[in-house]
Amino acid sequence: MALTAEQLQEIEAARAAEGRTRRPTVPALEALLFQALPVLDHGFVRVVDYMGDDAAIVQAARVSYGRGTRAANEDRGLIRYLMRHRHSTPFEMCEIKFHVKLPIFVARQWIRHRTANVNEYSARYSILDREFYIPAPEHLAAQSAVNRQGRGTVLEGAEASRVLDLLREDATRNYDHYLEMLNEDEQGAPLDPARAGLARELARMNLTLNAYTQWYWKTDLHNLFHFLSLRADAHAQYEIRVYAEAMMAATEAWVPMAAAAFRDYRLGAVTFSAQMLGIVRRMVAGEQVAQEGSGLSKREWRELMDALGRADG
Repeated sequence: MALTAEQLQEIEAARAAEGRTRRPTVPALEALLFQALPVLDHGFVRVVDYMGDDAAIVQAARVSYGRGTRAANEDRGLIRYLMRHRHSTPFEMCEIKFHVKLPIFVARQWIRHRTANVNEYSARYSILDREFYIPAPEHLAAQSAVNRQGRGTVLEGAEASRVLDLLREDATRNYDHYLEMLNEDEQGAPLDPARAGLARELARMNLTLNAYTQWYWKTDLHNLFHFLSLRADAHAQYEIRVYAEAMMAATEAWVPMAAAAFRDYRLGAVTFSAQMLGIVRRMVAGEQVAQEGSGLSKREWRELMDALGRADG
């Protein structure tokens, strides 16, 4: 992970500056402000700004004046009630802004979440860094035979080495050609004064998808929880899941009561269909239920058995 000299200067200047405020602050998140949490080989997540806290959620739910004087356990109970019954509006009263450095292919998956404000580093105006995501060997896997979106067994030996070599060679070659077309070096100086060079907005199309980009990503807590419920899930692609896990850690520092409720009722929970619930009730009553005649497809049955810890069922 690397920050540019300009970014380090900006961070140091921001860290040195302090301002008085009457708005609520969260000491645990204040301590994380401007710290770049490393992700993958060159990426990071850092909190830039935020608004609100657990008390803001409670305040919005009660529409009360000021901060209220109820006991912390009452606030915790209300937040858990709101999460349990999917009352989203109170969670929308909290917002957070992240600075993220990530591979382009992860960004293209991430941007599917259209409920955030995003401003991405522009390769029309600037030259991208010579940094590429190269997976660790344990994350090189074959295509899953049962999941079109998932991975199967880990590649080993000569095949794994060849894949890593190809990733490095292709990314490096394309970046070298990118600079050649630009007719600029990595600092922006001309390579050949006799050539004009290709416009940056065109040269960028030759870059590989494992090149790194950066963006500011701002969202409210409700939509952050939706993002995390999908991307911090064990079934999410590893390369986006590790970003979600870093963001989850920041969220737990920011709104610990809401984050705990989210872990209990969303991230660590499962949802049963009406048919599934009916089967569970029959099992609790002592009935032996098999997939044949249950009304569930084989995939639904397998998901139900996995959720119940009865994979052999």
